Amino acid sequence: MTANLQWIGDRIAIADVMARYTRGIDRCDLDALSSVWWPGATADYGDGSVDALDWSAAAVTALAALNRTQHFIGNLLVDIDGDTATAECYCRAYHEAPGPDGAPDAATAFEVGGRYLDRLERRDDQWRIVHRRYVMDWNSNAPSTANWDDGLYARLTRRGTRHPADPLYTGS
Repeated sequence: MTANLQWIGDRIAIADVMARYTRGIDRCDLDALSSVWWPGATADYGDGSVDALDWSAAAVTALAALNRTQHFIGNLLVDIDGDTATAECYCRAYHEAPGPDGAPDAATAFEVGGRYLDRLERRDDQWRIVHRRYVMDWNSNAPSTANWDDGLYARLTRRGTRHPADPLYTGS
């Protein structure tokens, strides 16, 4: 029974690592994003392995230039072996880029589907990623059809934004 409880606790902790990643990347919160990596961790999003903390800083800068992003994760499979684990996690990410000169009516929406293939380690009872490989399975690009200020959506005034202005941080 104790081994099962340990496995359940480890599995939940690893799922939390994935959720912290999506929060950090979508809110452009570098502290939150950095918290998923062990020092010296590496990340390979398809163009070669780099320091994960350096990648995180560059990703936050790049994504902050977009109108919005949202990463969904699911189908998390985890194999735990003592203080190490491997995980495969499906990801679907939506991004909206501003049009020329920031024109909202010319924004582009692009979506990508793929998987994170991670190696994780537990140190001092904390799980973090030591290496990530991203595998892109599909993508889709089209003009954005977002409608923010008319019809049904006009009354929905609490909208997500980046750190530190997002309602997550402000409480509003």
